[in-house]
Amino acid sequence: MQAHNPRNQQGSALLEALIGILIFSMGILAIVGLQAASIKVTADAKDRTDASFFANQIIGQMWVDQGNLTNYVVTNQSFTNLPNGTRTVAVNGTEVTVTISWQPPNTAAPHRYTTVAHVTN
Repeated sequence: MQAHNPRNQQGSALLEALIGILIFSMGILAIVGLQAASIKVTADAKDRTDASFFANQIIGQMWVDQGNLTNYVVTNQSFTNLPNGTRTVAVNGTEVTVTISWQPPNTAAPHRYTTVAHVTN
């Protein structure tokens, strides 16, 4: 039987500490990744909320000025409230369609919000 030699155990505490630091570092990197994803999703939600607000604002103006609905018709008009934004307002009788499109940075496909309202007395 071999006798226990303390020299064989030297460095094991250092190895355990390094493994602990590695695991901790991976956890921190995962949290940073989740934070980055959260910021991106929050910015996207804000853009969608803003698009909804601005579309409803246009429809509200049209409700007040029902006699001049055709004055609000625009096609792909620049819309600076959203990144690379455009807006289109179409009127078909009393049916109004408002489409707001925007292109967030570092995204391939543009985003679009469309709402339809019937503006009548």
